[in-house]
Amino acid sequence: MKTPDRDMSLQVPRTTKERYSSLCSDDELLDDDEPTLWQDEVLSNLQGSVYLPKSGRLAQATKEDSSQLAAVIKMGWLDKNPPQGALYYQRRWVKLDVDYLRYFDNDKEVYSKGIISTAFITNVSSVGELKFEVVTNNRTFIFRAENEAERNDWVTVLQDCTRGRKPRNTMSPGSPLAPDFQGNLELRGLRSKLYTVVALDKVFLYKNVEDYRLGVGITSIEMNVGNVKETDRRTFDLTTPYRIFSFIAESEQLREQWVEAMRDAIGEALSNSEVADQIWMEPSNSLCADCGASKPEWAAINLCVVVCKRCAGEHRGLGPSISKVRSLKMDRKVWTEELIQVFCLLGNERVNSFWAANVPPSEALTPSSCSDERRRFITHKYRQGKYRKYHPLYGNQRELNNALCINVQCSDVLETVSLIFCGADVNCSTGMASWPSPLSLANAHSQPLQAELISHNLNTELPRSEVGGDMEALHYSPQPCVSYNGFLFKTASMARAITEHKSREEFSRRWCTLNDGTFSYYESDKNSNPNGSLKATEIVCLAVDVHEKHGYDHTFELCSESERLYLFGTDDPDSHKEWVKSIAKSLIPASAEPLLRLGFERIGRLKCKDGLNLQTSKVGWFALVGSTLHAYLGDNQGEEIHLRKLNELSIQQDNEVLVLVEKGRTLYIEGERKLDFAGWCSAIQAAAGRGGDTLSQQQLTETDIPVIVHSCIGYITQCGLTSEGIYRKSGVNSRVAALCEKFRCDARSVRLREGEHQVDDVSNTLKRFFRELEEGLFTSKDASTWLNTAAIQDESMKISQYQLLFKRLPRVNKATLQALINHLYCVQRFSELNQMNLHNLAIVFGPTLFQTDGKDYTAGRAVEDLIQFYTLIFEVDEQQLKKQLEEITVIIQVREKLNMKFPSTEPGGHFICTVYLEEKKDTAEQHVKIPGSMTAAELTCEVLDRRNIPVKDKEYWSCWEVSEKEEMERPLHYQERVLPILHAFGTDSNLLIKKHLAMDMMILYLASKVDASKHGNMKFREERSILGLGLSSGSFHDRYFILNSNSLRMYKEIRSNRAEREWPVKNLKVYLGIKKKLRPFTCWGLTVVYESKKQEKSEKQQWYLCCDTQSEMREWYATFLSIQYDGDVWPQDGLKQTRVNRVMPTDTRHGNVSLIPLRGSENEMRNSVAAFSQDPLALFRDVR
Repeated sequence: MKTPDRDMSLQVPRTTKERYSSLCSDDELLDDDEPTLWQDEVLSNLQGSVYLPKSGRLAQATKEDSSQLAAVIKMGWLDKNPPQGALYYQRRWVKLDVDYLRYFDNDKEVYSKGIISTAFITNVSSVGELKFEVVTNNRTFIFRAENEAERNDWVTVLQDCTRGRKPRNTMSPGSPLAPDFQGNLELRGLRSKLYTVVALDKVFLYKNVEDYRLGVGITSIEMNVGNVKETDRRTFDLTTPYRIFSFIAESEQLREQWVEAMRDAIGEALSNSEVADQIWMEPSNSLCADCGASKPEWAAINLCVVVCKRCAGEHRGLGPSISKVRSLKMDRKVWTEELIQVFCLLGNERVNSFWAANVPPSEALTPSSCSDERRRFITHKYRQGKYRKYHPLYGNQRELNNALCINVQCSDVLETVSLIFCGADVNCSTGMASWPSPLSLANAHSQPLQAELISHNLNTELPRSEVGGDMEALHYSPQPCVSYNGFLFKTASMARAITEHKSREEFSRRWCTLNDGTFSYYESDKNSNPNGSLKATEIVCLAVDVHEKHGYDHTFELCSESERLYLFGTDDPDSHKEWVKSIAKSLIPASAEPLLRLGFERIGRLKCKDGLNLQTSKVGWFALVGSTLHAYLGDNQGEEIHLRKLNELSIQQDNEVLVLVEKGRTLYIEGERKLDFAGWCSAIQAAAGRGGDTLSQQQLTETDIPVIVHSCIGYITQCGLTSEGIYRKSGVNSRVAALCEKFRCDARSVRLREGEHQVDDVSNTLKRFFRELEEGLFTSKDASTWLNTAAIQDESMKISQYQLLFKRLPRVNKATLQALINHLYCVQRFSELNQMNLHNLAIVFGPTLFQTDGKDYTAGRAVEDLIQFYTLIFEVDEQQLKKQLEEITVIIQVREKLNMKFPSTEPGGHFICTVYLEEKKDTAEQHVKIPGSMTAAELTCEVLDRRNIPVKDKEYWSCWEVSEKEEMERPLHYQERVLPILHAFGTDSNLLIKKHLAMDMMILYLASKVDASKHGNMKFREERSILGLGLSSGSFHDRYFILNSNSLRMYKEIRSNRAEREWPVKNLKVYLGIKKKLRPFTCWGLTVVYESKKQEKSEKQQWYLCCDTQSEMREWYATFLSIQYDGDVWPQDGLKQTRVNRVMPTDTRHGNVSLIPLRGSENEMRNSVAAFSQDPLALFRDVR
């Protein structure tokens, strides 16, 4: 007796108020009479595992994601009858492929709520209104469609998918291949265990072993995006871009077996990518043989064509007797070396010369063709052979068979394809007893590729179409190619970038032609043999130079695959434009044709990776126009990347990858060719880097606010809202100018940090930016109108006029103005702390924003209006503003609590710190004021100067951080800021000024080294602290270490190929000394501290390295120091005794307008404002 669908997904604790998305629940709420199932510690364990809040789901996990590689036959929304026979239905996103029927919470989910193997479906039928049932051996799943047509379509598709299959009684995931490892695993945070199966490159999760045998599971995990990490004695994590599965094995031994099995599955998945990469090495195989889509990942192995995912689904519909569809990435065992060679030898282009010799343009597919068009075309092409090129022997069976027997003895595989699919019998008799069949004949004559092709077509159903008497094929010629010719001036080709100016004398006049996809240049128009030529397919980039960059007014560069650069020029702008247009048209494919309509500076192809599928690269077509990078990636529609709005732009992995990070997406552009890649990097960095003089030319955030404005406002909100006289005080002019220049060169790379940058320097940087801004914030056209509006007496009329002017501003100006006024509004709300009320801010910012001389208060009155009526003019959400002010209040409170740890501070924010000279004792104490910008060298000179100690040559006085508890010390680098060290101090630490006796020997050692790296054996012991819990790892062990410019790697022994551990060297703090209680083998040791923050869990690692000799320890420490500070371990001119005077005068005037006093009662301040309002000129009468 079949029962309605019981809950095959995991029963998990669940609240009625907050909903969690989990692959282990079918969205049912548990009864309220089981409140004990919810425990706080269970919830905390679930975070970071398979449970993620709804808001935490990764947006990139779309239904087309690479993690679901099987060709989807049908998908859509259905209502599903839930477990326990409840009356209500649940909306589910349902997908059907050839192996499974899967249902999901929604169309963005990657991992299903449940999977039903199609091999176990015994019946599919309509039941009741809009419903249909899917019946397996012991369960019935009921689904409901939105309309009758959709219901009937699902029934038909399911019946077609399951028709003709022999019912199974036992399940083997990844069928027909058996599982590699299986058993029970506990998912952390759940009480029950899951029956888990590792099969090839997938991991399947089932509720129990019975469900596994019946083919009804929860989900499957594609291991091509997985990573396995051992975490504890019996636990390990399977990490994917979408979930972290934290498993608990039944024993440590089983944990090791599970980890090994899953790592083998990852290896299986990744090795499959190697098959795809090999097949794609034949250029024509990188495009679908049927529709032309890029990077096809499927193949019909008997037809010798590589096809895309959508076409593969239609090939499956032909049945295996016509098309044997296999994945390039999943079906590894199919892909023998011989089969790969067959596909590389033939390629889609050559094999389509047979299969698609006579395709009418009206019937040809494109990557955007619909399913019906694909089904019709593929049926005509392979089932009927409608477009094939008929063999001359077609219709003569005997001659076809004889020709096949002869041909399999040679290497012409394409001829064999033509013979087989024009009717030759692959099982025909050869008439030779020793080699009775063509297959044996091919093997006997050492033709493995012929044998491979025949073996896959022993039972192939041949195309059956009725052809007319003469069978004459119709051929369709392609569209005419681009052609152009004329004289150009050319320099000698180069193997490096052209950075210098090329004079006219360096160019030679050449006759150039572009015909049939080949660009050629001749000595003159009379010559018939070219001096050189470039095929369009060899040109990877076309760069248009700026006007008059070289001796000729208009020049362009061509970069070839062979890493050569060709420079051409002309004085005729029309000729230059036509050449650029023609060359670009010859190298850009039709799929990226819109790029040709752009006024590009550089255009060409690059390899890239994007999204969550970083396994394989794809070819993208790019065009750079101003600060916008236009791209066509694979089959996707064109997209625009606004370079000045990127979150990050960097070159990584030894200058071989350009990383562009924008909101919700990262694009990796790979350096396949160094010369071409270097040109793109320079052009993109220049376009994204140095800001212009107007607002719209600045580097922008996602909300169209200049990065400099966003950074300064953010820093002052965090660190300066309580600074007395903020925006009124002057910073140090040299530092302000330097900071402005850094922002101007590349605002995105500037990181404002407390301790490194002073609040007043940052505030003056922001003011200077607005004062020097070309066109101004209010635009030169409308600035006077803004000022006139300030004179309107009627308040409502004034606000309306401001609103009208605000809406007329350009997009970037509008966003910037609102962000700035919002910030100033918040500043004046905390005027009791910073003494900058509405009037003071208006006096400061009026002349700044309107770029006036400040001789009157007109500009100040306009700014005061904007701040005072901020919520009305900008139509601000009061609740959002209230929340923002509450957040700022919390920031101020947190900073006050932090400052309580250091009560000895000056009003200016400087700390008073006790520093010892040479040894820690009362007589050696020095109390020093530590500003945020003070370096270790400055502190050292300050203390030595106080004690009148001269610094002699070859004396290396340094400031040391000493920890008595850990029995370790560290000399601070001479440029290291002292204040952050004080913040991180424990009560057992102190600062000590003393000589660095080993520095001279360290400098000599580093000078003798060829490169900044070191390797050798040391004894290693680890001590890890997670969330404050100390976990000792035992005794010292011998390990082999390699230290280079990027990382410190630890190997079990010198012969090991794989590092046990790896740490980024820039994040390590290295101390001299090891605690004696650890019983190190020698006293020459290093204590290394590494802190990282992963997700919400901070982790601190502390470990120890023990050296055999003092010189060995000194060499290791010197190498660490040299790498971390790029070889600058000591100032070249020695330690300079300098004392920096950081006391800055405060100006009480702004222009000719007096500021209201910072100190005084509220009445005094109110009276001052009232007096100014009644008689604005009164403030100017006492000006001297």
